[in-house]
Formats: sequence, structure tokens, C-alpha cells
Amino acid sequence: MSGRPAEQKPVKINVNTTIWDNGEKETFELTTFGRYYEKSGSAFLQYEEIMEEGTVKSIVKISKDETLILRSGAVNMRMVFEANKKHPGRYETPFGTLGITTKTKSLVHRLEREAGRLSISYDLHMHGALAGTYQLEIKFEEEKK
Repeated sequence: MSGRPAEQKPVKINVNTTIWDNGEKETFELTTFGRYYEKSGSAFLQYEEIMEEGTVKSIVKISKDETLILRSGAVNMRMVFEANKKHPGRYETPFGTLGITTKTKSLVHRLEREAGRLSISYDLHMHGALAGTYQLEIKFEEEKK
């Protein structure tokens, strides 16, 4: 393997999150621009999001059977997704750190040369209690110059 950095492609990213909690449904959508690259058999998406708390940098690592989402900045978070499995994680805010657990119901991704799609359905637990059922859809396509 060479020590050469992976080729990073500029991409347009659409993140759509739907949350069901106690019969209520909320949907959030974000369209942003970022970078896509492949390294050591995994695919990576990097992008920034401006929130009330400040800027948050997100890295999504897509491997064959597992997806990892890391967020840093105004919010720090680590979440692991693997179909039909539970994984501990953490959510750090200026007010403290919450222990979280993801229980992934389904994890599907399709990566092509110039576009991709990631779909994750999961239950999110905070301190052992169900915080909601989430459907996360991330779509991206290479920006044409």
C-alpha cells in the first residue's frame, strides 16, 4: 500500500433524518457540500454543519458490515451501526456527556463511482431509555465542475 493520500472528490450531500418518538414524527433535512474518498477498504464522507451551538464536523466511515459516524466541534458524538446489533456510543455537549446505545434494525449502502446512498434504521437509547426510532438517509453525488 502506498503512503499516497486518498483522492478526495467534492460532493453534494443530502442528509435526511426522521425520528419517531411517542407517536410523534419529526423530520430534519440538511443539504451541504463535503468530500468523499476511499481508504483501506472503507469509504469516507466529510462535511460540516452549522448548528445553534456552533460548527460541527462530521465524518461518516462506511465499511462492508459497519458504519461509524463521528461528529466533533460544538457537539462531539460517536455512533456505530451494524445490522441487528447494539453498540455503545457517546454524545458530548457543553452540559455533559450522555451514554448512548444504537440498536441497528437495518443498514444498507450503495457506493458507486460518482454517487452513493446510505440508509440506517435504528433505535437510540440514552441512559438505557428509548429516545426514539431513527431513519437516517445520506445521499451524495460528485460535484461536476
